[in-house]
Amino acid sequence: MRVFLETERLVLRQFTTDDLELLVALDSDPDVMRFITGGPPVPRAVLQYDYLPAYLRYYEQFAGFGFWAAIEKSTGDFLGWFHFRSLQGSSPDEIELGYRLHKSAWGKGYGTEGSRVLIRKGFTELGVERVVASTMAVNYASRRVMEKSGLTLVRAFRQEWPDIIEGSDQGDVEYALTKADWKRQQTAEGMTTQIVPE
Repeated sequence: MRVFLETERLVLRQFTTDDLELLVALDSDPDVMRFITGGPPVPRAVLQYDYLPAYLRYYEQFAGFGFWAAIEKSTGDFLGWFHFRSLQGSSPDEIELGYRLHKSAWGKGYGTEGSRVLIRKGFTELGVERVVASTMAVNYASRRVMEKSGLTLVRAFRQEWPDIIEGSDQGDVEYALTKADWKRQQTAEGMTTQIVPE
């Protein structure tokens, strides 16, 4: 197992060809796919011959970036994945953050925990200058993860979706965090933790 990062509760590791069934199960849950496809699963063949091979190639092409399987330390369960990768056509020091987690992991802070450790590694070790993330405007749970991870709303926009998804008429939102702002946040958090009540 190629471990990439660890947090208090998570191990983020590289995917392998043996992980196909984990991805199939994740992308077969209509609730997980609600804001991605409107509910229908990603076809198994697409995951097997398109998505998973692309994840594996990414590790070779862009060290330190790509898709990471999120494993719960205490149980060894696969919770979903995070991605931390460059956007096509954007500056190489601007990285997109994303995540997709099983319902069993929702509302427990895993999204924020995984996002924060990736952001920290990006800014401190990988030369990242700006992290961006986007979602449908009505995906409030995902927006909360972005906000708790330190990102702020920078714009609302509209994009063409291949399928009609409930809520897509409300458009999309983009959140972002620069390295300079992240450093200021770290300083502020450090000062807060040093305050000792009398």
